[in-house]
Amino acid sequence: MSDTALRSTLPRPRTMRPLPGPTAARTGPPRLYVLDGLRLIAALMVVAFHFIGYNRYGDHGAWGQSTATLFPVAHSVAGYGWLGVELFFLISGFVICMSCWGRTPRDFFISRVVRLYPAFWVCVLTTAVVLWCAGDRTVTPSRVLTNLTMVHEPLGVPHVDPSYWSLWAEMRFYLLFAVVAYGGLTYRRVVTFCGLWLLGAILAPTSGIPLLTVVFQPQFAPFFVGGIVLYLMHRFRPAPLLWLLLGASWLLAQQQLVRLVHDENWVGLHPSWTVALVVVTVFYAVLLAVALGKLNFLNWRRLTTAGALTYPLYLLHESIGWTVIERLHTRMPAHLLMALLVAGLLVAAWLVHRCVERPVGRRLKRWLSGGLPGPRPARTVDVPPPGPR
Repeated sequence: MSDTALRSTLPRPRTMRPLPGPTAARTGPPRLYVLDGLRLIAALMVVAFHFIGYNRYGDHGAWGQSTATLFPVAHSVAGYGWLGVELFFLISGFVICMSCWGRTPRDFFISRVVRLYPAFWVCVLTTAVVLWCAGDRTVTPSRVLTNLTMVHEPLGVPHVDPSYWSLWAEMRFYLLFAVVAYGGLTYRRVVTFCGLWLLGAILAPTSGIPLLTVVFQPQFAPFFVGGIVLYLMHRFRPAPLLWLLLGASWLLAQQQLVRLVHDENWVGLHPSWTVALVVVTVFYAVLLAVALGKLNFLNWRRLTTAGALTYPLYLLHESIGWTVIERLHTRMPAHLLMALLVAGLLVAAWLVHRCVERPVGRRLKRWLSGGLPGPRPARTVDVPPPGPR
């Protein structure tokens, strides 16, 4: 087959219609605001799971009694809120591929540092102060400082907040994707990357090489790959190969749900694989609808606020939330406490975004975007003129 014929079989990018007004000069695709709303839904699912879906310390834990008794209806629904992390990973695959397209590896590195670290630093320090004031002396200065690197997990240092576990999974995804982004993203390269990653995720558990499991992370690879494939469908339109990769992603995801349902230590909770699979399938279907433009009517600009709240809310909620519950659950009704707690966490998340992420992120981006260091200029030495002094 000639090169011309082969190129004709590849899917072509969608034609991006320019936005009206002053934004018409933009060269990239318009922002998918609906993804911001989905991210906040994922974060609220995780919040509901932690505070309502299970008992952290058993039936007589932070609430003083079983959450199934306190929240009889919400408990059974919130018990599947842990799947919000899987939704995060699907969206992450979609968004990272979208944001990296046409950008240099340096741009990718700067965008991830600016996006992740300023809010993380403040949330780690805030959580550490709250826990220290609550009497938790396991939060040592060394533990806090190592957490600030965001690579504390492979170093064997405990999380300041248990929710940080997902950040190491995200960072491994970024490192893998940076490899394919180094030479520039193309349809072929990204499709090949997705296929190789799924293959690595299949082979790693039985390889007997722990490093392969760390790199390919079989537990979460199907979700990241699913998000990437959905973005390719959005950018290039669906193609048979993309449908096959998406189907493989979903099939591997359902297998991982079996392990999650049966192996995790759910305190007072017995999740159903069938229900979990239905929820995850809905996630795939919603992201597919976004990719194919079926949810464009929900692409509201004001959803950027929802997206802004998501990351700091996720970072702040668990340890601080449990500390508040332990001290206030006897002083007010459980439903009122939950409402006030979530509202307070959302306000705190907004303050972190407004007062830290935006200003610090801008300064950090300018600093990282500065020119690469070069040789120092040669020092000029004053030479006295010839002749007698």
